[in-house]
Amino acid sequence: MPLKKLNPITPSQRFRTAPDFSTVITSSKPEKSLLVKTKSTGGRNNRGRMTVPHRGGGHKRRARLIDFKRRKFDVPAFVNSIEYDPMRTAYIALLHYVDGEKAYIIAPEGIKVGAKVVAGPNASIDLGNALEMKNIPLGTIIHNIELAPSRGAALARSAGSYAQLLSKSGKYVTIKLPSGERRLVLDTCMATIGSVSNSDHNNVTIAKAGRNRWLGKRPRVRAVAMNPVDHPMGGGEGKASGGHPRSFKGLYAKGKKTRDRNKYSARLIISKKKK
Repeated sequence: MPLKKLNPITPSQRFRTAPDFSTVITSSKPEKSLLVKTKSTGGRNNRGRMTVPHRGGGHKRRARLIDFKRRKFDVPAFVNSIEYDPMRTAYIALLHYVDGEKAYIIAPEGIKVGAKVVAGPNASIDLGNALEMKNIPLGTIIHNIELAPSRGAALARSAGSYAQLLSKSGKYVTIKLPSGERRLVLDTCMATIGSVSNSDHNNVTIAKAGRNRWLGKRPRVRAVAMNPVDHPMGGGEGKASGGHPRSFKGLYAKGKKTRDRNKYSARLIISKKKK
């Protein structure tokens, strides 16, 4: 998806690059039957305590119900529109099934309005079709990958993401994830053909602090600039403070491995992600 560079009629627009919706988005009005109200938490838990910093404010948003399971087998659907979703980085596609049902899916890169998609064991290896991985040829680029059958897609869902099917052995297939990690997944798990749309998302330049506030992101204060009561790295005279980098909860950062060695899925990981 191409980006557009704005004319610098204001200081904040001088360096801004933004997605060119006119070349991709075909509808600005979402399907009302697939909308859900959302409530902003501001990073607070059920006791009102801040547990996630740097969150708050932002524009009101309504969530779109996305079909991550694709279990409507052998029923063709046609792409009615490509839309923007405020809850995610990828674009979404509104499907109209031939039986009258409507659903949103993550839009694959390059899909067009009017394209036909289908899910099921008899589906062809075409863009947007969803199949069990045992029916997908080796080397195919895939996204929206399930970790357990019928649980819904969990891997390769953000803008520009994709994985590759490397091999098949017994009841498992080996996939290479966007991070470079190689892992085993049951071959009865579903995956969608193609890569996720909006691959230029990481090239967007925000250009001003206010735009981050619109997205619900609050300012980040350096830990060493805080008082001791506010952060483990706070306090001290001048710049003689800090210590070992850690989070505001006291957990070590920058280098400490956080994955549980005894996690149930550790045996399924063949090689770790790239460093």
